[in-house]
Amino acid sequence: MEIKEILEKTGALLTGHFLLSSGNHSEKYVQCARLFEFPEYGDMVAKMLAEKIKKYKPDLIIGPAMGGIHLAYSVSKYLNIRNIFAERENGLMTLRRGFKINKGERVAIVEDVITTGKSVKEVIDIVNESGGNLCCIGSIINRSNSNPFDVPYEYLIKLELPIYSPDECPLCKKNIPLEKPGSRFIKK
Repeated sequence: MEIKEILEKTGALLTGHFLLSSGNHSEKYVQCARLFEFPEYGDMVAKMLAEKIKKYKPDLIIGPAMGGIHLAYSVSKYLNIRNIFAERENGLMTLRRGFKINKGERVAIVEDVITTGKSVKEVIDIVNESGGNLCCIGSIINRSNSNPFDVPYEYLIKLELPIYSPDECPLCKKNIPLEKPGSRFIKK
């Protein structure tokens, strides 16, 4: 089964007017958490990503919260290695819960969707500060225009979905209500 078909079947590929975490707008949004509602599809996708990154021989998989938590666990299961996640505390991405990266450990970062790479870049800083050896980055979906990282980047599908700056957004001009679907916008 193709990745795009899985995204559509699980309701992970949404259409509307969305505020992205970058501040830009789009008429398409991928909510990969929906994919992981269905373990058979989540496992299928994780196994595909594990196959792509195993050549880099990681010792540890880390994912940024929220999008990378399920994926890090599932990918690490197929590689039979340890996994952890980073999360925000006082606005900064950090390791909590007793998680640590050992000096010299080969680390792969996984994320569900990468657009600007902001969360992944914050996790890269954690890996570097911990003395880990970043070997690769993997994602289910690549929405970026290029590889925004200095290490190998593997992904399962590249989706070139339209992205607009707020002042040039045709959806805003049509007065279509703006939605804030991402994890950074969860209301408390």
